[in-house]
Amino acid sequence: MIDYQRLFHTGIRVPDLQAAMAELAGTLGVTWAEVRESDETAVWTPDHGLRYVPLRYVYSCEGPQHIELLESAPGSPWHSGDTPGVHHVGVWVDDVATEVEQAIERGWRVALAGASPDDGCGNFAYVQPPNGMLVEVVSSNLKPFFEQWWAAGLAAL
Repeated sequence: MIDYQRLFHTGIRVPDLQAAMAELAGTLGVTWAEVRESDETAVWTPDHGLRYVPLRYVYSCEGPQHIELLESAPGSPWHSGDTPGVHHVGVWVDDVATEVEQAIERGWRVALAGASPDDGCGNFAYVQPPNGMLVEVVSSNLKPFFEQWWAAGLAAL
């Protein structure tokens, strides 16, 4: 069972990463880590299988509940289109594949993942119950990387 007490971020889809960073920083009192960008982020979805999509994203440095902003191109699961806003919550897990299997047994589905479920889903997966909420399970093996990224600090606005 996913331990919701290990929640560490809220993912928000935005049409313009820099604008969203500027809008939220002062009002919410957060600073931003360095923006990460990839033209080929691996993502598996039930409808498209494994493909590579562009993705720009950033996290707030402050926690324990971080804000993740996601900007992507049309056709990507992270593209905000006409529905920017909260997309998912992220929870640390020790075994992504096991958590995904257990969620499926409870009637949830895999909405997207870093690899095919047949290949263990990679380091992250988004699982979804019938009500539509998206929960991203993220390998706790990545926690040191994230902690270093957040500690390194500020992105230019």
